[in-house]
Amino acid sequence: MSRALFKLCNYTLCDNISPIFVRYGHHLRGKPPGIAKSLQEKLTELNYKDPQIHFKVDIGLPPPQISKTKFFEERMQTIRKNRKNPDMEKLSRTQQLQINMEETYADWLNTVGPYHIRQIAEHYGIFEHLFGDAYFHAFVPLKIAYENNDTLYPVYYGNTLKPDEAASKPVVEFENNDNSLYTLILTNPDGHLTDNEKEYIHWFVANIPGNTLDNGETIVEYLQPFPPKGTGYHRFVFVLYKQNKKLDFSQYKKQGKCLNLVDRTFSTLDFYRQLQDDITPASLSFFQADWTPSLKQFFHNELNMKEPIYEYDFPPPYIRKQEWFPKRRPFNLYMDKYRDPKQINKEFLLKKLKDIHPFKPPPKPLPYPNAQFIDSKVPSWLKTEIIKERMKWGRINEIE
Repeated sequence: MSRALFKLCNYTLCDNISPIFVRYGHHLRGKPPGIAKSLQEKLTELNYKDPQIHFKVDIGLPPPQISKTKFFEERMQTIRKNRKNPDMEKLSRTQQLQINMEETYADWLNTVGPYHIRQIAEHYGIFEHLFGDAYFHAFVPLKIAYENNDTLYPVYYGNTLKPDEAASKPVVEFENNDNSLYTLILTNPDGHLTDNEKEYIHWFVANIPGNTLDNGETIVEYLQPFPPKGTGYHRFVFVLYKQNKKLDFSQYKKQGKCLNLVDRTFSTLDFYRQLQDDITPASLSFFQADWTPSLKQFFHNELNMKEPIYEYDFPPPYIRKQEWFPKRRPFNLYMDKYRDPKQINKEFLLKKLKDIHPFKPPPKPLPYPNAQFIDSKVPSWLKTEIIKERMKWGRINEIE
């Protein structure tokens, strides 16, 4: 072993004493690599949950009974038929074959779609924030789209829409083969202004016969999304419940548009716990929306309130006490930490404006900045600043 490598990895061993590792003359902090826990092991230990207490409960509809043999036979027949189709083969070879996206989407919803939707909803925290430790699969295909200025804005599973695009209630379609009653609720788990554990209900239609939403009982009128400024994207979740019988929702009934946000306070978990014997989650769909300037007028004119604006209050940065001789720190950068940032920006701005004349062109840049002579008596920190100024590096370029 070379002398340099020996100094790098030097350690001493004594009887009944653990080895003391040394690097560059300094002791290793904590346990050496190979003995200490990895980051993954620490996170696993920190996030451990007892499976006897913490487990997920399926509260949804049972999966439809589909014969796998019949399903695969039909698929194979379709594949064989397509392989024998010369027109399709030619279109595919010339990259002109077009696929019906509606049929593909419907086929996805009726096969693996519900399981993918569950994964997406868990990724966005929909089940956790609405139903706690429960989940369900969207076995009832649900199609939702907003119509605005002859343009349809569909709702999928986390796509973004602007509040203006969702200003009026959407068109809702779902399959109902047994003439059951359904309930549709639109809720926002991110937008409550006073209680983080509550939601705002934006739409509530109950006792929907078949799949005709217009014949249902409107419990709460539709209210457009209104995410406040500074709060980022909000999730707006449509949840479709299947009813066992006709239910009385008079305690949730709101008269008129119900523009009082206190009256629209809602809790999906409490709602489901109260009616879990009579309703079953059947499907869901959700989109995201963020603030737009038009919401200012909505808050003032519709909700009759001042628009709330949220800002993050950053704590002041920690600055250690000044030292008499700060070692290995540039003199100017060290001193700037203890000065007013406005004064520093002002100095940089004046330095940038000193060569600007309203009637004369700016001076030509140096052809070879690094080749210009710098006096050897200039301090190293000032020499670095001169080089950065010539090369147009640093924060002087951030000042406009």
